[in-house]
Amino acid sequence: MPEFMSLTPLSDAIDAFLRALPEVEARDKERIKTSDALGRILAEPIQASTSLPPFDRSSVDGYAVRARDTFGASNSQPAYLKLVGEILMGEPASVSLDEMSAILIHTGGMIPENADAVVMIEDTLKVKNDEIEILKPAAVGENILKEGEDVAAGDIVIAQGAPIRPAEIGGLMSMGNTEVEVFKPPEVGIISTGDEVVAPEKKPGPAQVRDANTYTLKAIVESFGAVAKTYGIVPDEYETLLRTTRKAHQESDAVLITAGSSVSARDISIDVIGALGAPGVLVHGIAIKPGKPTILAVCDGVPVVGLPGNPVSALVVGSMILAPLLRHMIGLEPTPPTPTIQAKLLNKVPSQAGREDYQPVRLHHKEDGWYAEPVFGRSNLIFTLVRSWGL
Repeated sequence: MPEFMSLTPLSDAIDAFLRALPEVEARDKERIKTSDALGRILAEPIQASTSLPPFDRSSVDGYAVRARDTFGASNSQPAYLKLVGEILMGEPASVSLDEMSAILIHTGGMIPENADAVVMIEDTLKVKNDEIEILKPAAVGENILKEGEDVAAGDIVIAQGAPIRPAEIGGLMSMGNTEVEVFKPPEVGIISTGDEVVAPEKKPGPAQVRDANTYTLKAIVESFGAVAKTYGIVPDEYETLLRTTRKAHQESDAVLITAGSSVSARDISIDVIGALGAPGVLVHGIAIKPGKPTILAVCDGVPVVGLPGNPVSALVVGSMILAPLLRHMIGLEPTPPTPTIQAKLLNKVPSQAGREDYQPVRLHHKEDGWYAEPVFGRSNLIFTLVRSWGL
């Protein structure tokens, strides 16, 4: 089998791919319930309609006081304050503090007029029904959340283009934003190829295998908030694959083809992709393992990726290529931080100079730190990744 003439480093391949994509223009938008917006991308800046907190409130259970009435208080010389009432939760503070007095208050309760601190209940003793001992002085503002300390009314609190995480949903709901405008997600067409590939619900023949790639790639696509459109399993026949790929190219914002990306006589994806439009194939062959025979193309403005057919290769390279691609398509920075941990290899891993190797591993923690145990297996063995914790 002929080899690739040259292999492109992974970072260079991704850079060339993203540079060839059209600029992210105004995309379709839709208004949805905030409770359904997890993972979506905000299409409008959010301006705070109210201050948060909306009033001065206590951050602890204790007593609202005037800080100056507690100065010098200690266990041996407590300050004695008159207990004049209680702030009920959800009720406005209707009592005003006088000199040397205190009001019982609960976490989240409204701070009464003239109070400028809250003494934690642990730092007090109740000596009579209407008198308490203060065992520790309070500073002005202590244990008080000031009005607008989190958000001031009128502030832009979430920028357009921000991904909506659980924190954003909570923040939006706290301001009464029960609906939000988001960008419609990109649609990604997925095509699996191979005469030997059958659907998962079918029993394979003696020389056949079930399709795993469609579903791993669909999961990756959907994990980024995009919509996966599957086009079934296409045989290794040029006209049939070209017809299916053109349909996906016309109907989708991006196209993924698995298998047929290598350089043998039956690998026809490179020719099919080349027929879809200009500029066409940008990269064929990346200096990584697994996943060397990857194709990156842009055809009439639509990104097209040809992935290896081996399930491990498709999943590993698919993750690395789809992450920056889909982030670019929804207007986000292409390289988000990736969770990593430093570990020592428990076994030697062979590698070639000039190639990046992505080795599945399991982690073990010992007294002197983390250790990575390689999970060895060929790139067509999907359970190599099932048994691993990371790369």
